[in-house]
Amino acid sequence: MSAPLEIKPADGKLGVLLPGMGAVATTFIAGVLAGRKGLTQLHGSLTQSGRIRLGKRTEQRNPLIKDFVPLAGLDDLVFGGWDPIPENAYRAALTAGVLDDRQLEPIRAELEAIEPMTAVFDKEYVRLLDGTHVKQGETKLDLARQLMDDIDRFRIDNACDRLVMVWCGSTEVYREPGAVHQSLEAFEHGLKTNDPEIAPSQIYAYAALSMGVPYANGAPNITVDTPALLELAVREGLPVSGKDYKTGQTLIKTILAPGLKARMLGVDGWFSTNILGNRDGEVLDDPGSFRSKEVSKLGALEHIFQPDQYPDLYGDLYHKVRINYYPPRGDNKEGWDNIDIFGWMGYPMQIKVNFLCRDSILAAPLVLDLALYMDLARRAGKAGIQEWLSFYYKSPQVAEGLYPEHDLFIQQIKLKNTLRHWMGEELITHLGSEYYED
Repeated sequence: MSAPLEIKPADGKLGVLLPGMGAVATTFIAGVLAGRKGLTQLHGSLTQSGRIRLGKRTEQRNPLIKDFVPLAGLDDLVFGGWDPIPENAYRAALTAGVLDDRQLEPIRAELEAIEPMTAVFDKEYVRLLDGTHVKQGETKLDLARQLMDDIDRFRIDNACDRLVMVWCGSTEVYREPGAVHQSLEAFEHGLKTNDPEIAPSQIYAYAALSMGVPYANGAPNITVDTPALLELAVREGLPVSGKDYKTGQTLIKTILAPGLKARMLGVDGWFSTNILGNRDGEVLDDPGSFRSKEVSKLGALEHIFQPDQYPDLYGDLYHKVRINYYPPRGDNKEGWDNIDIFGWMGYPMQIKVNFLCRDSILAAPLVLDLALYMDLARRAGKAGIQEWLSFYYKSPQVAEGLYPEHDLFIQQIKLKNTLRHWMGEELITHLGSEYYED
């Protein structure tokens, strides 16, 4: 058993800053506001409902995670954010259509008090949205400084002791990192010269890290997974994590695929299609934004199945992903998966999955957990990539040269063992032989 880390206490208010005040952000805020009034249960949140085993099974020590590690409490959270559409959180929640008025009315006044700040918005990166509530500046550095002023003002106005930033905005068009992303010096020069390869999400991340605020990336955007912003995070001693919330179809894939691999069942093909009608679905109707999501969604199976190590089982896997914008469904996504598998003596079998999910209902608890865990990492003195938070992401960020771990169950072990290690508890190996030894 190792000595616990010195973790600063979670005293005072924690400000949660959200670029993007649409369906995910407002569902998250509404859930927390209702939860702390005792009006609802925050299911789906590991920090609020999850337990962690400590020591041997015979010891029967299984505390709630929130009672085991020093997390900020729900009553200490304060919310703010930016959006190119000037609706307050109540109006935005009504527009999103995730929650009905019965759930929103008891917290209406608190939601109406949350007005979005003007956003950094570039139609080249989100082509199917029009932003009217946006910042103006001669350079991208000017925009970054305006964001820094917003952060400082929010901190003072709300008497926040600490802040975190969790991206809840739209998926930006796919761009490979360029020369401007290779160093902090190059990136800051690009801000001054309006380099077109610097996306709005990167400006938010730069502003956050420059102001001492940890950053979690909930979209498939290329943001803190660049040398430039990682350099800034390490220099400032700040944790970062990403990317793209693991909800819906990819959640199902990272549950099913490890089971198929564990049983050494082969897979010939995995076809996935979705219909989605919320703002995210509208944005993803643009091929550039869809490409960002496609790259994020396609990587999971390849890394779980390891076709280079198991070529007979997964070497010829055909994997296809489709997302279709269908307005009548709103936030109620429907995903279909057809999985062609084979087993003993090559005999074929099929699995069909029809997942009727609610995208923002699955994403909201992830925003809460990431906000609390990123704050915990900051108080624990952790800087740079927080790979232990891979559990929450479709495309987990890892150190250069490492492959990402996509198996949901390995990710959960990694997360819980990190918490045990930080708190000075023994790691759980699940070996179990100690119960049968003299």
